[in-house]
Amino acid sequence: MKKLAVLGSTGSIGQSTLEVVRQNPDNFSVFALAAYSKVEIIFQQCLEFKPTYVVLIEPQAASELTQMLTLANSVTQVLVGASELDQLVAVAEIDVVVAAIVGGAGLSSTLAAARAGKTILLANKEALVMSGQIFIDQVKQNNAKLLPVDSEHNAIFQSLPLDYQTDYLQQQITDFGVHSIILTGSGGPFLNTPLTELATKTPAQACKHPNWSMGQKISVDSATMMNKGLELIEACWLFGVEPDFIEVLIHPQSVIHSMVRYIDGSIMAQLGAPDMKTPIAHCLGFPERIYSGSEHFDFVKAGQFEFQAPDFNRFPNLKLAQIAFKAGQEMTTVLNAANEIHVEAFLNNQIKFTQIAELNQTVMEKLQPNKATDLASIFAIDQEARAVATAGVAR
Repeated sequence: MKKLAVLGSTGSIGQSTLEVVRQNPDNFSVFALAAYSKVEIIFQQCLEFKPTYVVLIEPQAASELTQMLTLANSVTQVLVGASELDQLVAVAEIDVVVAAIVGGAGLSSTLAAARAGKTILLANKEALVMSGQIFIDQVKQNNAKLLPVDSEHNAIFQSLPLDYQTDYLQQQITDFGVHSIILTGSGGPFLNTPLTELATKTPAQACKHPNWSMGQKISVDSATMMNKGLELIEACWLFGVEPDFIEVLIHPQSVIHSMVRYIDGSIMAQLGAPDMKTPIAHCLGFPERIYSGSEHFDFVKAGQFEFQAPDFNRFPNLKLAQIAFKAGQEMTTVLNAANEIHVEAFLNNQIKFTQIAELNQTVMEKLQPNKATDLASIFAIDQEARAVATAGVAR
């Protein structure tokens, strides 16, 4: 029986994780839940899974939850704030930490889990995009285990040899006959839109993803392929490779989640319906297989698979991500922060769709951040990039 801490339990990854736990009640118990402020959702989760602890970052929400749990005669103890969460993930009772808090808010607790040598199911992009070197170093130094939940990285991981998987952060991928990694992406809603029409696209159009049901920010990132750029950065850190080792391939059907080329010409791929319960179940059960509750993919009804190379004129953010990784974790922090500001500006109708990438590049060219060795310096770079980006939007 593995004891879990689900960080970000009220979000989509957190809720999907708890669905997998429901399917496997003899394998997992929930020791702790954490979220920012969604009281009603996490209250119901507490009643069902009976965690020992629950953490809410927002004090007023924590107070409301405490009252609700007391009236319900729940023995779950409510903790408040990010520092309490950082301490909680290190307690001996926790075997697995599901790191699914969105954004920079999830960095500190994910790093705390690494320092404590936990098994980390990573669904927080920023741990690698903003602090890749720092985070990977902590994982290695403290003998933590890191399993990628993102469907693309999980697909790459599943397509690699078991001998590599068991200790992959300490090994060279090329020692296992790997030629390259193929990172697939849908291309988003504007894949076939004429380039001359992209500047007129609205937030509502950008958020209408053809395959996945996602939040606004990640939907826009899919439309610009910044999501694939961030995933490329993550893959470079996870598998110890340079961007040139990774081939990005557009696959509109989102069935082949990623692939691995071998030197003998073989290609291993991981396929499945677009359902995050599949990679979550793989990570929770690894190296065994457990039931996820996902529907099995029907090849007969699926139709044909399509593939094409990405056009950097259509998706300039993808090129920016390659450049940023080569410059180091400081520049990937700049790109990530700038992109968040510019996507928000686009969603608020302050800039055009095509200006997201244009302004991302402008911020990268303006900033040459100093070397970062801790989270404080990472957050300082993040804030500087946001300030420059915000000023650019205002102009």
